Amino acid sequence: MLFIIQNMSMSWYMSFWSLLVLSLLSIMQLYTPLFEFSMQNMFFMGDNISSTLISLTFWISSMMLLASQFDIKISMNSSTKFSLYILTLNLALVMAFSMTNTLMFYFMFEASLIPTLMLILGWGYQPERLQAGMYMMLYTVSASLPLLLILLFANKYILCSSILYNFIIQVKIFNVTSWSHMLFILFSFLAFLVKLPVFSVHLWLPKAHVEAPVAGSMILAAILLKLGSYGILRIYQYLNLQFSFSFTLFSALALWGGVLTSIICFRQIDLKSLIAYSSIGHMSLVLAGLFSNNPWGWTGALVMMIAHGFCSSALFMLANCIYEKTHTRSLYTIKGLLLSLPILSLWWFLFSAINMAVPPTINLLSEIMIFPAMMLFLKYLTLCLILMSFLAAVYSMYMYTSTQHGGNPKFLAPYGTLSNVKSTVLMLHWIPLNFFILKTELFLFM
Repeated sequence: MLFIIQNMSMSWYMSFWSLLVLSLLSIMQLYTPLFEFSMQNMFFMGDNISSTLISLTFWISSMMLLASQFDIKISMNSSTKFSLYILTLNLALVMAFSMTNTLMFYFMFEASLIPTLMLILGWGYQPERLQAGMYMMLYTVSASLPLLLILLFANKYILCSSILYNFIIQVKIFNVTSWSHMLFILFSFLAFLVKLPVFSVHLWLPKAHVEAPVAGSMILAAILLKLGSYGILRIYQYLNLQFSFSFTLFSALALWGGVLTSIICFRQIDLKSLIAYSSIGHMSLVLAGLFSNNPWGWTGALVMMIAHGFCSSALFMLANCIYEKTHTRSLYTIKGLLLSLPILSLWWFLFSAINMAVPPTINLLSEIMIFPAMMLFLKYLTLCLILMSFLAAVYSMYMYTSTQHGGNPKFLAPYGTLSNVKSTVLMLHWIPLNFFILKTELFLFM
């Protein structure tokens, strides 16, 4: 990866094929016996969680380059910078997913914001991208400062700052009370809750998605949101956090917020904004699975992270295909694609069905694992789970029918055909879901 970044004169195709080879190698190693063993040393670690997310990072990044190949704003002069930002973002994400040191994990966690901001500011389509970038930086950086103070304070007492050691709740060191314990947990998770994002700190996400180019939306939904859930899982798992009333509050806020964002999806007129709000609802289920204090919930959260990564990335790719054909994302004007472009309607149907977790998709498997874990953890939130499952199906059908059915407006030009490159990108989003279904079944039932 370092060699690829240092080669500034490399072509667009060299960047794409390098990432594609890395993604294929990383996915192949998921099916080897070596994948069942955990590897760690003083600096890096590798287990089922980090290896799976690293594979997802490489795969989605190669699809980003392929999807942006014929973007109008990415000219020949700026394609090298565009590739460099994507490769730098890959390096930061891979380092974050494989770090054992808490401070290095924090630095890589924050470093991933810089290439993402450059993608939004440099290749966004509207002037409002400046405001979207400011929202993203202010939310994420300000929320992560308490975590930095906690890590520095912990390093004052503990020589080794590895997240594999238990240093977060030491009563003799911190001398905490019940309320300060809750605040301590809140500040530890706040950076990841904003990155996830959880409801009430989610306003930066729709703005960033709407103003970002297709590559920025794909990496933001598929990888960067998973970085927040990965951080929560590591902090919860390796810092030996005990059950607290704070986890109940976080779970209730996440699930009720997921219900509200699912309802908000119905009043969206921008297609990318609708997909962004649906991502908030799905990630709230991931947060509920992480706080369920149950191995089934943790496994279901990981499965949903993978499923949502491919599905949301493909949906943003489909939204960009419509935008390139119609030059609008308004649901009031996008009509009649079923008659104009049937092959694109087929892909919309497939990924809308995956988004609503129809059988036998991997999304359904993740919900089957998360729902019982949450019912055992807090049975009063069962109504939230039922509403979220129902509303996800409703807004997915609303998104499909509003774009594919109806009369074709007369002022829009003919759509033409779907290019082979776009079809390849969509196919490469759909194929890995089948492989991960097989891997998950083998992992659970063998």
